[in-house]
Amino acid sequence: MALHFGKRDPEPTKPLNSGLSTQRYGSAASSAAQVEESATLITPASPSTPPSSTVPEGGSKLTVGPNIKLKGVEITDCDTLVVEGLVEATMDSRVIQIAQQGAFKGSAEIDIAEIRGVFDGNLTVRQKLVIYATGKVTGKIRYGKVVIEEGGQLSGDIECSVSTSASNNKAVNKPAMSLAA
Repeated sequence: MALHFGKRDPEPTKPLNSGLSTQRYGSAASSAAQVEESATLITPASPSTPPSSTVPEGGSKLTVGPNIKLKGVEITDCDTLVVEGLVEATMDSRVIQIAQQGAFKGSAEIDIAEIRGVFDGNLTVRQKLVIYATGKVTGKIRYGKVVIEEGGQLSGDIECSVSTSASNNKAVNKPAMSLAA
């Protein structure tokens, strides 16, 4: 890059890892074309296609891929956890998304939960719990709001409790209910 009196010559931009040909974390980004292709997948959906998730994008994201087992950990400082394999952990985060083939066992305190697979343990959802048709949630469950698709399962010690920030510093507790689909 040459500088001429404060002006720069235009150069084509290259991805930071365009020269890397090693496989990292289960992805095979071996060429700049593949990196650019994957970058286009991250762009927001066009208005004609409905979003597949109600979760806002951004922040730090941890994805536990299929056939991966993550056991005995405490997950912190993670905005979004995507579970496609098996996770046995405790976590305090913003968002958890459990894929249809994914499973989470343990304890989680989060803002938004989207369950397509299995959750077993203590789950506190401060805002919204969404259980899709293939989802199954069991254990001690606390939530602000819940959406359950037909076929979704929710069982155990279940309580609806609105968070203090959403109720103007007044805790509102509804009677506990047990549901099993």
